This record gives sequence, C-alpha cells and structure tokens, in this order.
Amino acid sequence: MPSTPSLPALQALAHPRRLGILDQLNRHGPATGAGLARALGLNTGATSYHLRALARHGFVEETGPPDGATCRSRERWWRAVAQDLRLPPRSEQDPGTRAVVDEMNRLAYVSDLRLFAQRQGADEESGPWRDAFPYSRGTVRLTPAELRELFEDYLALLNRYRRAEADTPPGARAVLTRFLAFPAPARPPEDDDDPPAGPCRAAA
Repeated sequence: MPSTPSLPALQALAHPRRLGILDQLNRHGPATGAGLARALGLNTGATSYHLRALARHGFVEETGPPDGATCRSRERWWRAVAQDLRLPPRSEQDPGTRAVVDEMNRLAYVSDLRLFAQRQGADEESGPWRDAFPYSRGTVRLTPAELRELFEDYLALLNRYRRAEADTPPGARAVLTRFLAFPAPARPPEDDDDPPAGPCRAAA
C-alpha cells in the first residue's frame, strides 16, 4: 500500500550516510551495525546513530540473523523495510518539503551515477553478467496524465519481478533499477529581430 512520508521522515532520510545504509541493506540483505560500518567506512557509533534515526521513521527494523550467519552475543541485525513511498506532487509541496526532497534526490542521483560508472568501468564481471548493463535514453511526447500513467506502468512492471528471497532462482542477483523522466525545456521563442522569413521550399 503506498504511503506518504512526513517531513521529519524525509529529513531523516535526506542524509548521504543513511541513504548508503539503506542501499546496503536493500542490496545485500540484513546486516549488523558493525558490518554496515565496515562496508561504508564509518565507525560503529555513527552507524548505530543513523540506524536508530532510520528505525524511528520505519525505514529499517531489527530482525534475526539470516540462515548460516555467524553470530556474536548481543549482536543486533537490521533489515530495510519494504515500502512504496509516494510523495505529493511538486506543486503541492510546501517550500520546506520541496527543499528536502530536492536534496534527497540530488544525493541519490550523485550516488547512482558514481556507482554506475564504477561498476561499468570495473570490468570484473564474467559470463552473462558481463553484458548486464542495459541503458536507454529516449524522448516521447506525452501529456501530464500520460506521463503519470507511464510511471504507474513502470512500477507495475517492477512489481511483477519482486519476489521473496525463498522464491529467488539460483544465479539471481540484486539489480538496481532507476526511473528518471522530466519535461524538456520549452522551445525558445522566435527572435523578433530576425528578418521576415520567406516561404519554405521542399528539398529537390
């Protein structure tokens, strides 16, 4: 069920280290604070602080260790909470919310592009995964209503491929997907200082 996060929740999320923690948990599954600290180059105190902030707003929660994990006493495991977060339309966001959303998006885009460039340039994949970097740029002419429909179709397509860990076939890996669409700048007006144009002629 889609939910709309509050402004405090968005403020808690618009932080590069917290977005990094969520990315790690979404990609690799449950982890301890110490494991997240090692993966992200943080100290355990800072990681625990960020995990608590994320937990207060329902983005992460404590869980049991995954099967086969080596556990130490008093070790706490965390997992990302699956959610369908929907933001109000930009025209309905107050200035404070808009500023937080813009910063959160900026951080996410910077991180995504950096990771995409690293993975594409690492040349460490083999077999079918070596070619697993589909990329597309395009232009379509849509009304605002059609763009909303396109976005909902995209989400529905993603949900077709979501499945529980137990239902994941051998050889499957976490694949990062991103959707970005925005209206192109309006066509600039004709320059009034230009001389009057004559009739167009078809090419011979």
